[in-house]
Amino acid sequence: MDSILNPFSPGAGTPPPALVGRRLLLEKARVAMGRIHAGRSEKSLLLVGLRGVGKTVLLRTISEEAEQNGYLTIFIETPEDRSLPELLLPPLREILLRLDRMAGLNEKVKRALRVFRSFIGTVKIGNENLSMEIDPEIGTGDSGDLQADLSSLFLAVAEAAHARGTAVALLLDEMQYLSEAEFRALITAIHTVAQKQRPLLLFGAGLPQLVGLAGKAKSYAERLFLFPEIGPLPLLEAKEALQSPMLGQGVEFSPEALDAIASLTQGYPYFLQEWGYELWNHAQSSPVPLRDVRDATPGIIKKLDENFFRVRFDRLTPSEKRYLRAMAGLGGGPHRSGDISQALGNKVQTSAPVRNSLIKKGMIFSPAHGDTAFTVPLFDEFLKRAMPPS
Repeated sequence: MDSILNPFSPGAGTPPPALVGRRLLLEKARVAMGRIHAGRSEKSLLLVGLRGVGKTVLLRTISEEAEQNGYLTIFIETPEDRSLPELLLPPLREILLRLDRMAGLNEKVKRALRVFRSFIGTVKIGNENLSMEIDPEIGTGDSGDLQADLSSLFLAVAEAAHARGTAVALLLDEMQYLSEAEFRALITAIHTVAQKQRPLLLFGAGLPQLVGLAGKAKSYAERLFLFPEIGPLPLLEAKEALQSPMLGQGVEFSPEALDAIASLTQGYPYFLQEWGYELWNHAQSSPVPLRDVRDATPGIIKKLDENFFRVRFDRLTPSEKRYLRAMAGLGGGPHRSGDISQALGNKVQTSAPVRNSLIKKGMIFSPAHGDTAFTVPLFDEFLKRAMPPS
């Protein structure tokens, strides 16, 4: 097959050629945006799921939909080493300046700029120049209490957007890296805006521990957010995600090849893209036969080991690697924490700090009290290859 025409697109947050199986979720997001823009109440959405299920792609799709519907959007990936205010300030500044440049003076916009100027003084911003030639709104957004100040800032921005007849969508990826204090402040700010029915909406995404983190930060989080779970694609939809892009190029997979790929990938969208991409380049004829899947799969797994899995593995300490290898030895999971400690020859209390560290790094999560599971699909099989029994 011509590699230039390859329809598949494996990558971090790269849109697939066919966004299959997510229609109901995108419809929920569309309705939420419409209701908020119309001045009605609606819950924000926080998407939860393992690595490789397409959460970032969905956030990007929602962002594009929001822009098409007149929203001003902010898209942020939350890293482990920067604070939420530091990340929010540059795009919020841009939005406020855009609102200010619209025709006609508006006091709500000017006030939002002053509140923003007040808030800047409470944040360590690093090397970014966010100076503004405007006086601060003394006494608002400048207390140094993130929970109070972020609420004041979000409400002022939402009031400014409302005054200009528009709305703001904040899209936050990798939300599990927020500190508890930041999460608490963010939830309080969104709650404050929602109570006033002003047009600012949050769409977030993160690993499965996001639900517990939100509840721990604020007990009313479940009444403020919806937490749709993004999982692997069911069999028929996984096959559609593979076949549809091929048919668009006048090529197809044989039924046996589709069954094999769906089984190997377990329906995870990222892996479907990897197998589709490599098989397109490998195949010589259509329909692509099962033989090609068998021939190409070892190379695909090697590529995943060297990239997708290895980049996560290399961030781990030796004790963290041993903990995960013990998990892998028990199977795909989830597993009781006591069973993992027993496999290591440790007491649960001894293993607890390592487990907590792995949760913070986003490698594992606790689907239920005392249980532990991988956040990266198929990582157990990788660990068996990377750390074979001695």
